[in-house]
Amino acid sequence: MKETSPDEAVHSQITGEHRELIDQILDKWSLLVLDKLCKSPRRFNELRRASPTASQKSLTTSLHQLERNGMIERMVLDTRPVAVEYRISDLCGNLQDLKNALLIWTTNHMAAVQESHEMFDAEDDA
Repeated sequence: MKETSPDEAVHSQITGEHRELIDQILDKWSLLVLDKLCKSPRRFNELRRASPTASQKSLTTSLHQLERNGMIERMVLDTRPVAVEYRISDLCGNLQDLKNALLIWTTNHMAAVQESHEMFDAEDDA
């Protein structure tokens, strides 16, 4: 009987539910929102200014999905006019460490990936 390596064991545990949640976290705007909220709570317009190329609809959709997943909290502030602030939930308290690890990995491997792109494209053109 073939033994399963630790890497194979982890890979075999990745389900559709895992993929769906990971895809939501790494979504174009969700990752940016989580990055900003890991630093400090933000109001919607602050998040919008931090991501000027995101449409209001895209940003709103990302915020709703992150809130639905329990990753962020939406706080209604008792101000005039009423304001809403978003913050990281306790569930995502250590998310900054994971984001930083991904950023370090991508930074360290960016040149090699670009080189692979160029080699692949050159072969594809040949």
